[in-house]
Amino acid sequence: MEVIQRAEKLLPSGLHPALHQLASVLTREDETARAQRMALIAFAIRVISAAVALIAQIVQARLMGEFEYGIFVFVWVLVVVFGNLSCLGFHTVVIRFLPQYDARNELDEIRGLTTTAWVFSISSASALAVFGFLFLHFFGDLIEGYYLIPLVLGLLALPMIALGDVLDGTARAHTWPIVALSPTYIIRPLLILGFMLAAVAFGAPRTATTAMEAALAATYLTSLAQLLAIGRRLKARYIAGPRKIDFLAWFKVAIPIFLIDGFGFLLTNSDVVVVGFYLEPDQVAIYFAAAKTMALVQFVIFAVKAAAAPRFSAMMSEADLRPVATFAGTTVRWSFWPSLLVGTCVLLAGDFLLSLFGNAFTAGYWLMAILFAGSLAKAAVGPAEVLLTMAGKQQLCVLVYVVALTANIGLNVTLIPLYGLTGAATATAAAMMVEALLLHVAVRSSLEIVLFVFADPLAILNKTRAS
Repeated sequence: MEVIQRAEKLLPSGLHPALHQLASVLTREDETARAQRMALIAFAIRVISAAVALIAQIVQARLMGEFEYGIFVFVWVLVVVFGNLSCLGFHTVVIRFLPQYDARNELDEIRGLTTTAWVFSISSASALAVFGFLFLHFFGDLIEGYYLIPLVLGLLALPMIALGDVLDGTARAHTWPIVALSPTYIIRPLLILGFMLAAVAFGAPRTATTAMEAALAATYLTSLAQLLAIGRRLKARYIAGPRKIDFLAWFKVAIPIFLIDGFGFLLTNSDVVVVGFYLEPDQVAIYFAAAKTMALVQFVIFAVKAAAAPRFSAMMSEADLRPVATFAGTTVRWSFWPSLLVGTCVLLAGDFLLSLFGNAFTAGYWLMAILFAGSLAKAAVGPAEVLLTMAGKQQLCVLVYVVALTANIGLNVTLIPLYGLTGAATATAAAMMVEALLLHVAVRSSLEIVLFVFADPLAILNKTRAS
């Protein structure tokens, strides 16, 4: 509060209400304030991580050149996607159940859920890696030779990618945003860059293989350190005792969530993958640089999702959905207006930002403008998929993502051969708009909540109650 009071003396009076609101968020102990604090922390982490990722990508692109950098980003995107999918939804199941168990003081269930999620994620990712090795052994001649060694290194990283995602979910369920997000979004990219610079300094070639070796080492170090940190916190919070494992109940919820998260994750990354199948690595590099630079907008939405999920889960036990609708409407505003501001700033500086990767990368500027339109459409409905998931509407959310992903892949496959990178950006933006529209309709029809930035979320619920 002393800092706020001093700031009031220095800043124009028009900013004083905003400062008082910030002070209220930082000092209140109600659930909404906690969610707002988590969103602010998550947002700050994503701002820092965006800067870290941008710097790391620029340095790596400068070190390797477009061709080798394109190989690295294509393989790394595949690794992150399949590492996330190999959790089979358990990284979100933890967020879905743990706050409820904690509210009911069901410690046996908490211990059973966390242990099961960790073991299951490592086991399933390891099984997927074994399948990948077998595929490369028998069908490796169908793949370009320059992809093979990076792919092998990527398969070795899968178990730790999956473990990191489940640990992220465990920490987010406890509203520990720093230990949840900083390992994956700050520490790991810094370690990848540091290990690669060290390797090059000691004479390693500036290739995608060297970058993947750095990524492999950074992934293991980050995930294991995060496991130790969260394990200590859990021991301090919950006394030791028996574990109650209700695997079938969790698995039944995990499968729809796996489909939702899987389709959502594929929607976010399928464009890079499809571009990698159709175009040369240097084109992949240009598209990736443009997409990830404009993806700075996405960290706003991600921060809001991180804060909203535990709150939605806790609120779903209430019979009256109006508090849920009010909070959901607030999260939409948290998503849209900062996204508009961030995206506009990124677009204004887009040509300069792309030039930092290298002169060839400025060809991707107009791709950024196209992708921004899609990102803004998603921000206009906020964390709609999180609301549906926490409300038990997983099947509906799966249907939405099936349609959106089908549109995404269909448009990419159609437009990339015709228009190259412009076709990829147009297809991705159009798919994001389809996704936003379908999510809006799904929330409106199933929960009677109007989730749109320019609408009243209580419009239908108030009419229903009045009648």
